[in-house]
Amino acid sequence: MTRQVACIAVVDDDERLLESLENMLESAGYAVRIFSSAQALLGAGLSGVDCVIADVGMPAMDGFELHAAVKRLQPELPVFLISGRHEITDHERACAEGIAGFFRKPFNGQTLLAAVGKALLL
Repeated sequence: MTRQVACIAVVDDDERLLESLENMLESAGYAVRIFSSAQALLGAGLSGVDCVIADVGMPAMDGFELHAAVKRLQPELPVFLISGRHEITDHERACAEGIAGFFRKPFNGQTLLAAVGKALLL
């Protein structure tokens, strides 16, 4: 019996971070879909996506708004947020809104991978 590879959607308007996260997640054995905006992810749909990692600070729709949209469509889908901002209120908001994990840039890649693995029960 073959185990299905989990698919992680990564959403960030920074191409370098998208590429870095894509490489890290693929090297850990995940399938990765990258998107430069929240609208691009929502437009493509969440079918086949097992987890979302998104930046907080994006134009048009930020990570918190994307989390709310994802939860309306697929309430069980884990969403992780990453942020270059260092505002305590962002972390408090993430906890209050039930976000699977909140990571401040620069974050430890192994810590993010462990959190994603735990959320996916791998």
